[in-house]
Amino acid sequence: MLPREYPAITCDSRKVTPGCLFIAVKGANDDGNKYIDAAMKAGAAAYVSTDRLGLARIADEFYGHPSGKLKLVGITGTNGKTTTVTLLYNMMRSLGYECGLLSTIANYVGSRRTETTNTTSDPITINRLLAEMVDAGCEYCFMEVSSIGVEQQRVAYLEFAVGIFSNLTHDHLDYHGTFAEYLRCKKMFFDDLPASATAITNIDDRNGAVMAQNTRAKVVTYSCHSAADHTCRIIEESFDGMLLKMDGIEVWTKLIGAHNAYNLLAIYSAAIALGTPVEEALIALSKLESAPGRLENHRGPRDLSVIIDYAHTPDAMENVLKTLRDVAPERELICLFGCGGDRDRTKRPEMAGVAEKFADRIFVTSDNSRTERTEDIIEDIKKGFTPSGLAKTICISDRREAIRTAIMLAPEGATILLAGKGHEDYQILGTEKLHFDEKEIVEEVFKSL
Repeated sequence: MLPREYPAITCDSRKVTPGCLFIAVKGANDDGNKYIDAAMKAGAAAYVSTDRLGLARIADEFYGHPSGKLKLVGITGTNGKTTTVTLLYNMMRSLGYECGLLSTIANYVGSRRTETTNTTSDPITINRLLAEMVDAGCEYCFMEVSSIGVEQQRVAYLEFAVGIFSNLTHDHLDYHGTFAEYLRCKKMFFDDLPASATAITNIDDRNGAVMAQNTRAKVVTYSCHSAADHTCRIIEESFDGMLLKMDGIEVWTKLIGAHNAYNLLAIYSAAIALGTPVEEALIALSKLESAPGRLENHRGPRDLSVIIDYAHTPDAMENVLKTLRDVAPERELICLFGCGGDRDRTKRPEMAGVAEKFADRIFVTSDNSRTERTEDIIEDIKKGFTPSGLAKTICISDRREAIRTAIMLAPEGATILLAGKGHEDYQILGTEKLHFDEKEIVEEVFKSL
């Protein structure tokens, strides 16, 4: 289909190099056909006008079908994707394998890090990085697969060895419109898995069985509450970690929370599917550290614990708040959060309801307001509070000031959750991306106490 004499391919006219092939694609927000003239003037040798599926096929063929030359593991679901792929990457590297990672936080080719802008990149970027992984001797690649990425054909023609489903809750309805459509896009990933693959699904989620209904892949189930191929129970839990019983064997982990028990069980299930011996998998599991921006505990003066977490959906925030409440029920629990602008507005009042249910005190603030007014977003959030919830809530638009106030007003021994930013070191206000690192801010406030 594609002559190999082109030195490069691109679907971005701004990235055209001499002699390359320009692929004009009509995308979600723009039409690449408008830039054909600009691409040719910039030095493209030729152009192809196609759709998203055609782009994926060209990228796969140009780079020599790299996904078939290593074991590609993809995970989809609302929550847990980043933690699961990051820890799988760390775990398999600790066992001596060279690996690649494609995630929300960063992409890795072996130990070489490259930045990322989307949960699931475009097909050219994905296949280029996979080809680099193959050249670097990687045996595995662990990849987040978003519903939007599936719907936009970004993962078409990729040959997955393992697919994992974590859970499905409220998110991305600004894009998909309905929950049913959101589910359909997630399910497409499993429907497209080859017969040679393994589909690993969480049957404790009400959509877990649905995901695997039409897949050709071998189905493996996991559960923390019922009979399944792989099971896990929490025996003990503290801020320092959890004692789990996984497939009947006790293992200590540094991670905490029921949601992380599920993440670790998914990781264990994938490792077994990839041929890792049980004992090796459990030993490696016990050494894993939490992914960046996931339940990061920063201990400060007055016995304060500030927890930084990426939770930005109602379900994710409930998981984290419930974990913090269960682990330290005697400590006052403070929750600080906001909601992204130009994104799903329906989850804003739901976030308020979750915070009110678990937190003793609440701070509502900004979180990547983008082109919306932070004050308008806060008003949407406030609609989810009851009068008693509003009575324990303080609204401060400036997130830095909100963090400072929450820590300064916290009583001795309190736990303070900063939800929504996690690993992000920026705030998007208007169209500007400004440096904003919550770890730095927390340390500054600690020094002033």
